[in-house]
Amino acid sequence: MRILHVFIAIASVILFEDAQAQAQKKLLALSKADHVLAIIDPATGKTLGRVPVGVDPHEVIASSDGRTAYVSITYGGSTYEIDVIDLVAMKRLPDIDTRPLYNPHGLDFAAGKLWFSAEGSRAVGRWDPSTKILDWAMGTGEERTHMVYVTRDAKHVYTTNVNAGTVTILQDTIAAPAFGPPPGAPAPGQNPPPPPPAMEQRHIWLNTVVPVSKGVEGFDVTPNGKELWAAAAAEGEVWIVDLASKKTIGRAEAVTKGANRLKFSPDGKYALVSSLFDGMLYIIDAASRKLLKTIKVGKGCAGILTDPDSKLVYVACTPDNYIQIKDRSKDIIISG
Repeated sequence: MRILHVFIAIASVILFEDAQAQAQKKLLALSKADHVLAIIDPATGKTLGRVPVGVDPHEVIASSDGRTAYVSITYGGSTYEIDVIDLVAMKRLPDIDTRPLYNPHGLDFAAGKLWFSAEGSRAVGRWDPSTKILDWAMGTGEERTHMVYVTRDAKHVYTTNVNAGTVTILQDTIAAPAFGPPPGAPAPGQNPPPPPPAMEQRHIWLNTVVPVSKGVEGFDVTPNGKELWAAAAAEGEVWIVDLASKKTIGRAEAVTKGANRLKFSPDGKYALVSSLFDGMLYIIDAASRKLLKTIKVGKGCAGILTDPDSKLVYVACTPDNYIQIKDRSKDIIISG
């Protein structure tokens, strides 16, 4: 186990591949209290750069090419701001104005675009970096739409809705309008009317709401894409949603109140759940849905990151001012 001392009130951690050095990874750690994004070399623990961000930052995501980071500013400041950071030059770029969507929070990057939840607008939005415009939005109708997950083909969007106690499943379907022959026959001496102009296919998004329990926040999708597991902080419940039937199919063994984030191991055998209340990391066997082990991480832990190319797990510890690094093969006893 190693500890990286970075900033106080770390909210989120992610890994990304450096755009200038292929396969060389960097760690992004976001400080809520200091309003700073730290860019770290995970191999040495050295902080390579610190970029100021807005008031009350919550989540961070990197673009697919590793050149840009995005930070959601949820409640402080303007309440319609996503900060943009050039990770090559390590400097801040012009912000994204999310209006008319307010309180951006959860972030994902898929199909070349930035996706975000908008807590204040009960919606999900999408921003196109090439055109620099908001090119799509969809309402969930659920109170406090919080975290967001987008499949790589951008055909499915999943969210948790904290106050509503629900999971939203948005599914993109395509409907092509059909045209029949024009009614009636042309008058004598007249040519038949031209056919109607071709129309683009229409995207129709289906919205399914799955009830779970209040306080649902962190969630993850199994690596095979079949199930969504969501942690609900109020009672420490872990709900399991079958994504084919779009229904809950059970619950894993309860962990603790304050369950905040959930991530699967890369092989999908284990679910890792962090707790803001007791600072424990809970390890659940995905097959049996039973709690296997608890690991003391600090006074409180939030963001979890599992590195698919190593056996390391990064856990952000907000009150303790560090990121703790666990070796899955030793501390957690997970293979893969």
